[in-house]
Amino acid sequence: MTMKKIIGFVLAIAVLLCGGASLAESDIETSFSQWNPEAPSLKALVEYVEAVTDEASPDYIPPADRIATFDMDGTLCAELNPTYLEYYLLARRILTDPNYAPDAEMLAFGRMLRDHALDKSFPDHMDVLHGVHAAKAYAGMTLNEFADFVTRNLVRPADGFEGMTYAETFYLPMIEVVEYLQANGFHCYICSGSDRFICRTFVEGMLDIPFENIIGMDVALEATNQNDTDSLDYVYTSADDVVRTDRLLIKNLKTNKVLQIAQEIGRQPVLSFGNSSGDVSMHNYTIYNNRYRSAAFQLIADNETQDYGSAAKGPELREKWEGMGFTVISMADDWKTIYGDDVVKTGEFHWLEDLAEDRVPVDSETQADGEDEGEDIQYVMYLGTNDKDTNKPVFTQAEALERARDILIRHFGGYTIQEANGGWINDDIVFQEYTLVIYLSDTTPEAVHAAADELLEVFHQSSVLIQANPTKTEFYSGKN
Repeated sequence: MTMKKIIGFVLAIAVLLCGGASLAESDIETSFSQWNPEAPSLKALVEYVEAVTDEASPDYIPPADRIATFDMDGTLCAELNPTYLEYYLLARRILTDPNYAPDAEMLAFGRMLRDHALDKSFPDHMDVLHGVHAAKAYAGMTLNEFADFVTRNLVRPADGFEGMTYAETFYLPMIEVVEYLQANGFHCYICSGSDRFICRTFVEGMLDIPFENIIGMDVALEATNQNDTDSLDYVYTSADDVVRTDRLLIKNLKTNKVLQIAQEIGRQPVLSFGNSSGDVSMHNYTIYNNRYRSAAFQLIADNETQDYGSAAKGPELREKWEGMGFTVISMADDWKTIYGDDVVKTGEFHWLEDLAEDRVPVDSETQADGEDEGEDIQYVMYLGTNDKDTNKPVFTQAEALERARDILIRHFGGYTIQEANGGWINDDIVFQEYTLVIYLSDTTPEAVHAAADELLEVFHQSSVLIQANPTKTEFYSGKN
């Protein structure tokens, strides 16, 4: 439990013991250290929570019905630097991922994403176009493979900033809101237009929101070997995994958010947080025809110093959102910081150069001729299993093999392990070590190093030997 969560928990207990007594100013500043304590939106939130958690109040809400829903992009984290996270991930999948070969249509879409992100000159209905192409681009990936792809890109430096990766682009003041609500018995949900599984990977480690509380864009899933068999007619086996398909089920925006909340949560929210017109329906569902006192909060991106907001649009947006009955949160006026003092807005983007490519679509002449042989890289990893300090086996041989398998299957679509015995002489003493030789193909150095980092920690090794060997590969299926 983080220090913030401990403080929030203590404050929640204090409120209950005091019969719903108001938080002192010092307590507010402790729970909301990233906020300006006089911010009207903060005072509105605290006053609301104190009223609905006080059993003596006519506004009291039982814990089971304390449902708070949050949009993600632009509400909990950065939205447009220079474009949506899910657009960035799709552009990297199409234009730079060595494990993916786009066809001509997909390649054209990826280049359009790259070329129009900076000036936001996307075609109409871009949200749906993105959903359709994303479903196709990630089709066939297991959920672990997809999570690994997202993770590999989240650790890259956030474009337009210094001192922050994409994984760290969360709004610190909004993290405090989530923790404050959870400390006061609220069930917090994310309801995003982004892919559900992107949100799950992105949020993990940053917010204590369980996967089952995350709603987003969805594609159909199926078993590895299911093919076109109906799920009611197919029996899942030990040879199967769960994979993504190319069938888009829902783009979770606007009224779709309302319908998904009703279907998946089954309770009407009493609090709603968003930042754009795509969240208005969710807000309205929260504040209208609700048997409990409810409220909706709308963020305004008006901070030009720490982020890429627009101060000029602030007054117009405030008037618009307040006219709809929403409480406005000004990122410029209500927050002390957005990402932390160590993060600096640079005003410089490397988007175009990072996504520069010279790819040839898979339906080009060379592919049409049926050529499927080519030079590949095979990675061979030699993993010792003796503790680096004691030189004693960390696990039994069976346990070592099982633990290595568990790690590798989460990082790669396939692998081969051979058991071996290594030996060496040091000061005339002969040492023997049970060794695992791991063969990896169709992967990247980043993925290999990510797996190696985990193996080093689990097996308490000082290093592993990795060889990268050029090789010729052919998937031979016999004579035609």
